[in-house]
Amino acid sequence: MSRAAKHVPVMLDEVVEILAPRDGAIYVDATFGGGGYTEALLSRAQCVVYAIDRDHEAIARGAALATRFGDRLMLIEGCFSQMDTLVPVQADGVAFDVGVSSYQIDDAGRGFSFMADGPLDMRMSTKGRTAADAVNTLTESELTDILRRYGEEKRARAIARAIIAARPITRTRTLAEIVEKALGPAARKQAIHPATRTFQALRIHVNDELGELERGLEAAERMLKPMGRLAVVAFHSLEDRIVKRFLTERAGKNPRASRHAPDQGAGRAPTFRLLPPSPRTPRKSEIEANPRSRSARLRAAERTSAPAWSELAA
Repeated sequence: MSRAAKHVPVMLDEVVEILAPRDGAIYVDATFGGGGYTEALLSRAQCVVYAIDRDHEAIARGAALATRFGDRLMLIEGCFSQMDTLVPVQADGVAFDVGVSSYQIDDAGRGFSFMADGPLDMRMSTKGRTAADAVNTLTESELTDILRRYGEEKRARAIARAIIAARPITRTRTLAEIVEKALGPAARKQAIHPATRTFQALRIHVNDELGELERGLEAAERMLKPMGRLAVVAFHSLEDRIVKRFLTERAGKNPRASRHAPDQGAGRAPTFRLLPPSPRTPRKSEIEANPRSRSARLRAAERTSAPAWSELAA
């Protein structure tokens, strides 16, 4: 069995339950990764899946599944924010798993993790600036802002100063050691490694992950058919906040609206109906089998017949 076929993404059963694969339907796996969602959908119905990933290696791993399922699987290398231009038809369901994949984390050569030494890269594709470019060229103020915004790091300025003092930095272990030293002995007693938030922040910055997610949700809104289903698995609060805000707003429910900050969607017909229960979390058995799933949150919604907001704006 292929490596991709063995890969099981987080909350697989729950995502498939929401999408409810059926014969003749069309689905988009917006974050193909190891192909787990794609394989499950194709195995449970005579449907078609368009699988998207900006990681060339992920698309290459999908060759075995493409051979197995033939013209029912379309592998597309590209950003999911462009799904409505990459996929030539409307979809009955769209799935997102917006966490970094295990393949990327476990490959030291990709530079996502400090658990093994590797080049300070962190790119999900081969395009754009690397994490090394960021730490070696950005100003103290820029680095501080990235660490605070994307890593929610309380001592961001101290880390930024330490990074600048240690330049040039080209290896993951080197950066991790710099951060650990900057935070001091007390940080080593925390539940997570002292460099975890710094690595998260740089990865999000390098790949524009939050902007990509916002644009991806809007693209899914445009391409889903009425009654089409959307399932999104997010892994940290920044991602989940974006998904929650988007779906709450598009469902016509904006608890933050007031006379001082009016609802931006006022007067627009809801484009989604929230599917309870939301959010859903992994079962205890899944967390025990895959500790990386413990922070996952699954939110889901069903598309209404209203025009997408971007279409109205146009």
